[in-house]
Amino acid sequence: MAHAESSIIIERPAGEVYDFLLDGTNNPRWRKGVLDIGKVPGTPAGVGAAFKQGMKGPTGRIDADYKVVECVPGALIRFEVTAGPARPTGTFKLEKKGNSTSVTFVLDFQPKGLAKLMDPMIARQMQSEVAALMDLKSFLEAKK
Repeated sequence: MAHAESSIIIERPAGEVYDFLLDGTNNPRWRKGVLDIGKVPGTPAGVGAAFKQGMKGPTGRIDADYKVVECVPGALIRFEVTAGPARPTGTFKLEKKGNSTSVTFVLDFQPKGLAKLMDPMIARQMQSEVAALMDLKSFLEAKK
């Protein structure tokens, strides 16, 4: 199983960080690999929200659609990737630290079938994704 995890302190209130992360259309602002994204019409905000997303892949654009499966305002967002060659699950854990927020981004992937052959490449990509928390921090803190 591939696992990637990173944590950071963002000098912004937890509610603001949560709202920003929950709106997947913000992804291109802090995740360099996102080529395009849009919320699937008719899906709710929060649990059940679905996003159609295109990512940079080794041979061009790959689908990386996802849906939100659990959320606790200001504290937790869980999602599942629903399209693409790898379908990890992800979690954003937020913890209020005064006027700042501790954010932990976790990705897990259980490869099946031929995907097991791609596990090392997928693990590297997942590490890159969670490392993007530094870009999230830079973007949100610049909004002060």
